[in-house]
Amino acid sequence: MEPEGWPGHVWLEGRTHVHLRDHQPKPSHMPRGPAAKTGEGFLNPAMAPARTRSVMLLADAIENGWLVPEGKTIRALDALCATGVRPRRWRKEIPSQERLRITANDLDAEALAWARQSHKANPVGDNLEWTPEPSRFAREQEGIVEDGIHWVEGDANKLMIQAPFQWIDLDPFGSPVGFLDAAIQAISRVGVLEVTATDTAALCGSAKTSAARRYGAVGITDSYMHDDATRILLGTIARIAAMHDKSIHPILSLFDGHHVRVSVLLKRSKEEASDWKESIGYRIRSSPYHFSTQAEGEYSGPMWTGPLFDADIAGRMTAEKAITLCSGRDEDLPEDWNEIDIDHSLREIERSVRHIAESAELLSQDHLLIAVDDLGIAAGVGQIPSMKKIKSGLEGAGFSMARCHMPEAMFATNADWQTVLDVTRSAE
Repeated sequence: MEPEGWPGHVWLEGRTHVHLRDHQPKPSHMPRGPAAKTGEGFLNPAMAPARTRSVMLLADAIENGWLVPEGKTIRALDALCATGVRPRRWRKEIPSQERLRITANDLDAEALAWARQSHKANPVGDNLEWTPEPSRFAREQEGIVEDGIHWVEGDANKLMIQAPFQWIDLDPFGSPVGFLDAAIQAISRVGVLEVTATDTAALCGSAKTSAARRYGAVGITDSYMHDDATRILLGTIARIAAMHDKSIHPILSLFDGHHVRVSVLLKRSKEEASDWKESIGYRIRSSPYHFSTQAEGEYSGPMWTGPLFDADIAGRMTAEKAITLCSGRDEDLPEDWNEIDIDHSLREIERSVRHIAESAELLSQDHLLIAVDDLGIAAGVGQIPSMKKIKSGLEGAGFSMARCHMPEAMFATNADWQTVLDVTRSAE
């Protein structure tokens, strides 16, 4: 039986047909923010870049063999799949599908029915079928496999506690803290956890009581609040992982539009887990800031003070790779699409990875993050030089610099603060 309102109208995200309900308008060019929910089965188009990056990371894990040995399968779970766009994109856009066992779960029967109908109406066409593995996990036998996706209707925490996965995506409405413990337990000895948090008022410091309750942290609403938000979430994941004898290795961690999105590699190791506090500290507001193991003066945290990216993996997240993997082919395009829609799609895919590859090396090591809008006052110059001039000056002094994927203009560098000021003054 078709769900109520079917088929709605068709949009293309990446290479995957998305059926939007009639109450949801066609997405605008490069949408931002937590767009008003128009009813059940709502798809937030502003999350499309996060889904594109998820496709790219999972494809990279298969192609470059950094998660499981060659020939082994990856059990991937979208624990809160809603209308199923992410698992359907995993299924459609990632090569080597024989290496994947995709499970899509949601508690909302209506949303899941819409997801399944969308998948049936747009089959991948490779005839991939598989049977859930016989195991001691009762819920692994629930649900149904259709065209390579195992659909399960149920509580995400119960499913994660009873079945192991090498890849789990958590994209809840609001805070993810209620799902982290179960997800970390469900990750196999080595696995990837991708987490979205949209409770940015708490993470960025404007909702202090929520921040204290959920994350045990303090934030400050200034130019560094988005980096703080990313690091506070990473710190929370690291703490919970250590409780389960696991350590985290950030692969890709950033603030995008209206949400924090982090992807971390989890490894079971009592020794590494015992050292988790070595990467936890506070951002002390100075000139411009420094990290400390102790809270003093004006500070935010506790938070993760270690690397945000994996240099090799994030370094492969290029616009060229994104377009090759995720841009619609001629046969994918909806019948009513025009040149504006095609251009929209390409720009959105490119935006998904903007500045990631070029900043990967710096963000995988100790670095100084600079808010460009604050730089003029700090350096005492009337007009802030262009990023290009600052980059040229820093590289001429023997340092590296790269713009970061942030809501505001920011760059990372391995130069010291005084050198940044000197270059800014000389480049004016």
